[in-house]
Amino acid sequence: MATFEYQAINVKGQNVKGSFEADTVKLARQQLKSKDLTLLEIEEVHKKEHSGNRTMLSQRISMRQLAHITRQLAALLGSGLSIDEALGITAKQLDSAKAKRILLGVRGRILEGQSLAQACSAFPSTFPPLYRATVEAGESSGKLDQVLQRLADYISDKGQLHSKLQMAMIYPMMLTSVSLLVVIGLLAYVVPEITSVFDKMGGELPTITKLLIACSDFFKHYGLILLIVVTGLSMGFKMLMRLPEPRMRFHLFILNMPFVSRFSKGMNTARFTRTLAILTNSGVELLQALQISSQVLTNNAMQKAVEAASIRVREGQSLNKAMEASGLFPPVTIHLVASGEASGQLPKMLASAADDQERDIQALTEMTLGLFEPILILVMGLVVLAIVLAILLPIFEMNQLVK
Repeated sequence: MATFEYQAINVKGQNVKGSFEADTVKLARQQLKSKDLTLLEIEEVHKKEHSGNRTMLSQRISMRQLAHITRQLAALLGSGLSIDEALGITAKQLDSAKAKRILLGVRGRILEGQSLAQACSAFPSTFPPLYRATVEAGESSGKLDQVLQRLADYISDKGQLHSKLQMAMIYPMMLTSVSLLVVIGLLAYVVPEITSVFDKMGGELPTITKLLIACSDFFKHYGLILLIVVTGLSMGFKMLMRLPEPRMRFHLFILNMPFVSRFSKGMNTARFTRTLAILTNSGVELLQALQISSQVLTNNAMQKAVEAASIRVREGQSLNKAMEASGLFPPVTIHLVASGEASGQLPKMLASAADDQERDIQALTEMTLGLFEPILILVMGLVVLAIVLAILLPIFEMNQLVK
């Protein structure tokens, strides 16, 4: 049985959309016809997932939704329900039509005889390789409910860290944007009106006033050109980053920058060790777990380092030695991995390494923002002070001449 998504016109002439289950497209059409619906479009959900990039983007659900769905499935499976029953109940309780049709699509493929991991593979933009591999390991071990619970915790923790970083960046970004807009507005509109008075009066102007007038004239005459150039450079940089070689060089450059490298290494190490922990704890074979974990890294240089480490592990080297050879992972992470391999508790030590890196990144972010905000306020205060002095100095000189 498959899940179909349709668009039709009812007897009142209204456009209606929905999804339902049927064995074949022919039977699906017959069901719609029996409800006095004039069919406009019908398509099987899992085929629509692969019909194009735009559609695939529309099929994605948030990490919060995925964590909620996974946690509910774990609870229902733990209570003794079958997978198709658990999926059906979960789908009925969802408010999101998008998430509901994806779950019904998964359920339809399971009713056809596929495993949960195979059914999820029909929706790659919703269920990433990590999710599918973990589910497959849970099905093989017979502990799917426990594995789904750990997977839900992982997705939830990942979403919380991402949300914390986003929330921490909102205030400084707003402060920076407003400050820049205020200064540009002063230079482009307010300052020209004031300084035009000085030009009409003649006389020698202070150096700071001349610089202010020059800046004002530049933004007034070339501001639009500057905006176009900045936008063009930004778009060009994005296009350049799509090419493998320039992207690799840029990522290597980031890893060599004194302050930024610490943040980049910490974020990528946390993602890698957290993903590897959930996979190995779920029973996924280490080499496969390394291959999947490398895909969550955003830095290409570190991704290549994990791939090289995977080759060394395949050749018989220990994981901690293979990671240490790259020189890109923090020493504390290498130490914890070595301890986990020696004690036979690798998943636990990988999770500890991820916790350590996440705490370090959170502390680093808070420290950086704590320094950035007063520095930005100080800089903007100095800029405004310079503008005020550039306007007031000629006025003081005029008063001296009058006296």
